Amino acid sequence: MLCGVFLDLAGVLYEGDHAIPEAIEAVERLRRNKLSVRFVTNSTRRPKRIILQKLLAMGFAVDSSEILTPAEAACDWLRREGYAPHLLVHPDLEEDFSHLPQGENIAVVVGDAGRYFTYDRMNAAFRELLNGAPLLALATNRVFKDADGELSLDTGAFVQALAFSSHIEPILLGKPSPEFFLAGVQSMECSAANVIMIGDDAESDVAGALQAGIAGAILVRTGKYRDGDERRYQPAPSFVASDVAQAVQFLLSN
Repeated sequence: MLCGVFLDLAGVLYEGDHAIPEAIEAVERLRRNKLSVRFVTNSTRRPKRIILQKLLAMGFAVDSSEILTPAEAACDWLRREGYAPHLLVHPDLEEDFSHLPQGENIAVVVGDAGRYFTYDRMNAAFRELLNGAPLLALATNRVFKDADGELSLDTGAFVQALAFSSHIEPILLGKPSPEFFLAGVQSMECSAANVIMIGDDAESDVAGALQAGIAGAILVRTGKYRDGDERRYQPAPSFVASDVAQAVQFLLSN
């Protein structure tokens, strides 16, 4: 029996500063059917506080505890393992790490720094890696849909550059990390066999969720979706929907 639903944000619930048509109603339908909802995002340019404000301003009913971000997962890892962060992230995201204690044990944390991916910042992170710091990747997505409607380079290319030069394997904290999905399952008090993922990224959202043991994953043809994405990665989507409203209709009808 279906217990919970993971929803990606950008490209699934909204694009830019507006909600995708019928997305708000789709989330409300899930709640009316007593399903747990988690908003799982690989967005690493904005802090969780701003993500929550954006969703509320658009009209989505959401609680902060329902939003799962890679930055939160990274903070949990840093506290648990006893590291302080060397941040290679967008300045806006730094507030999510401001409460962490400092120390001599350093871990490099890489998110989507955008235009702040300068040579000097990349090289400073590289030198920390040479000194023995682990490499934490908030995400390894290849591309994202930018504000101009076109695809742009995402975090993955910069993570791979650091990994290539340092010979250090990155530790992935966001999607498609199985631990990220399973932490969300645990927060809903569900089992993975009773949870469905809805996303626009056939690799990170869909294949990643299925590889983590999530029961099913629906790919929507909005956001970063491009023709043929459903055939590019394995496991393939459980269903391909035109948008999140059709995805929710499919879930509730089956």
